[in-house]
Amino acid sequence: MHDFLWQLASLYDYITIFITWSFVLAFLYNLSASINKSDKSCTQLAFIMMVSYTSSIFMDPLSNTPHLTLFIFDIVTMFFLIIWRIYFSKNLPVAFYYLLVGLSFNAFVFFGMHYDSIVLGNLDYWWFWALYVIGQIISDLTMLLVLLINKDFLGLVALKRYLLNRRKNTHQKVE
Repeated sequence: MHDFLWQLASLYDYITIFITWSFVLAFLYNLSASINKSDKSCTQLAFIMMVSYTSSIFMDPLSNTPHLTLFIFDIVTMFFLIIWRIYFSKNLPVAFYYLLVGLSFNAFVFFGMHYDSIVLGNLDYWWFWALYVIGQIISDLTMLLVLLINKDFLGLVALKRYLLNRRKNTHQKVE
């Protein structure tokens, strides 16, 4: 597993370019699919993601704190998604929830890698590094897929609704 992760790390530039171009293509797909529709919410979300990932490609991965910079990019992107939700969203697409969950996961692993490698100075492989490498790629691909299909294929929105309804029913029984 250790060798596999180092091979993935050697492909960092190619994976980054692939993911970034995929977000550009997701935006272009949503733009063309929404031409005759009044609801442009997925297109707007895809635009926010495209701008975020495209701007992060200009970051130097060999800087002193690359993971902290990527953490900040994800936090800022989540901030823009929430601002979009408050001011511009009429219909909330399924993709919104998946983007928040995906960016939260990415921010968590970026901050964890920053803390592990920069603050603690750890350079030895352990399970969190595998979670970082594989989890981040899966998270990015999941966000891309949901921007293209806008379906709740993992059941996150259904889980949210279940938990909120359960909580609401619990509060009603107590009163």
